[in-house]
Amino acid sequence: MTHPNARHAAQAIDALRHGWPIRLAGEDGTLTLLCAETGYESGATTAPRLLISAARAATLKLANQREAALPDAPALIRAADPFTLPLARALADPSQDLSHPLAGPFKAEAIEAAQAAQAAMILARLAGVLPCFLVDPDPCENAVGCTVADLAAFQDPARLSIQARAHLPTAAADACEIVAFRAPDDLREHVALIVGEQRSDRTPLVRLHSECLTGDVLSSLKCDCGPQLDAALHAMADEATSGGFGVLLYLRQEGRGIGLINKLRAYRLQDQGYDTVDANNRLGLPTEARDFPVAARMLQLLGIGAIRLMTNNPAKVAALEDVGVTVSDRVPHRLPANPHNARYLDTKRDRTGHLL
Repeated sequence: MTHPNARHAAQAIDALRHGWPIRLAGEDGTLTLLCAETGYESGATTAPRLLISAARAATLKLANQREAALPDAPALIRAADPFTLPLARALADPSQDLSHPLAGPFKAEAIEAAQAAQAAMILARLAGVLPCFLVDPDPCENAVGCTVADLAAFQDPARLSIQARAHLPTAAADACEIVAFRAPDDLREHVALIVGEQRSDRTPLVRLHSECLTGDVLSSLKCDCGPQLDAALHAMADEATSGGFGVLLYLRQEGRGIGLINKLRAYRLQDQGYDTVDANNRLGLPTEARDFPVAARMLQLLGIGAIRLMTNNPAKVAALEDVGVTVSDRVPHRLPANPHNARYLDTKRDRTGHLL
């Protein structure tokens, strides 16, 4: 296998968005894949097998068809007839579950290229597409090559660096500095807002805030993201007036890492009665897919080793500590519910361990 090249992973992500096939190689084998959601149909595109995530397999009642050592491993299935792109799209998209009921039987096959299969699920999430692929599609020309090692290199937080910084007065505080971060080949640009004067003798009040267009910009009432962002900035401003400082890490990982389009698909499922966790799983996506090592790298580049973390989520504390951040204190960040987000907050408390 060639030396890892992160650019190849970026090209594979781009290929998935454009509907081009990819050839994904691991140490245990290679898979040629066409994304069911975006796949460009050249004539009668078909494939003998379909690769879907473990969560989607469970939704489709195919969990018992998965032959794998790990419970969260993807499922590789074969039907009596080859899969077409329209059928694959119907199997990938829960909005079509009622209009396109399953017409099996399906037979599971062991995935010899297990590393490539797992990497395909990650690439789909990074591309913001549903995790469902035609395997060995026909026709298949000019597949974009990528290895599991390429993907690991692309995800390496050490590649992140500071690209720009500037003074940015805000409604919460005049004395703020914005710092922008970017990694080569990655279109996501994370930012940190330092509220007050950074000092080495004070442990900053820190909030990790994942991008939420609907809550932060459009004032959605379905979540608590907008109010949490506003309250965090004002808490940091208060910290600055007493000689301390705060740091807001604004991470470009919409929908807890599943992307904006998939988040809105989950919203549609929530309107049908599913909670946040079940909606994500019906889409074949994880409940939690945020990249906490990126946040740790941002703090490292800012010269911050210990923090007081504003969060209601003990798992976030553990995730940061696992990658070397010292969390000296967890600062509760509870806000009142409204009629539209009460169930969302209950799900956070009851199913994902938030202290609310």
